[in-house]
Amino acid sequence: MDITSIIAIVVIVIIAFYLISIFNKLVALKNRYKNAFAQIEVQLKRRYDLIPNLVETAKAYMQHEKETLENVIAARNQASAGLSKAADNMSGAAMQDLAGAEAMLSGALGRLNVVMEAYPDLKANQNMMQVSEELSSTENKVSFSRQAYNDQVLAYNTYKQSFPQNMLANMFGHSEDAALLEFQDSDKIQEAPKVSF
Repeated sequence: MDITSIIAIVVIVIIAFYLISIFNKLVALKNRYKNAFAQIEVQLKRRYDLIPNLVETAKAYMQHEKETLENVIAARNQASAGLSKAADNMSGAAMQDLAGAEAMLSGALGRLNVVMEAYPDLKANQNMMQVSEELSSTENKVSFSRQAYNDQVLAYNTYKQSFPQNMLANMFGHSEDAALLEFQDSDKIQEAPKVSF
């Protein structure tokens, strides 16, 4: 073998290792943002599981507010369906649908809060105070999880869109950018909804 052949082989090996490293980093970054979304999913499911407890506790005191309670449960069910859709297909449209459903749920919980202000016995109920505290804690965890997810999406998209990865990403099966999860009223989502009793 002459020196030209050896140099050609070395160059080919270097290029192959470089392509493999790009592919592996794209896969690792994609897995990170999917894992970050799984953390959001855990917290949102916990939130959705707490809402029926909140409504059940409130039912005994709020006999005349059946429509408000039903609206909260309907909004919770719609948000839960949006989460399932987003978990199955992490597209931009699915993330927007989830954000819209979350906004509706936050609005329904806000209306429930306003109605509950008229029931002093309910505000003093130990179960209601406990569910309220758990819901508030979960809201904070959702916010942190959403931020971590969006950070991972940004890292993936930045790497994928940088040169020379942008030329190779489609070939490696990374054609679409990951979608951020942005809630419609981003000022309010930073602060957990107040559910005071």
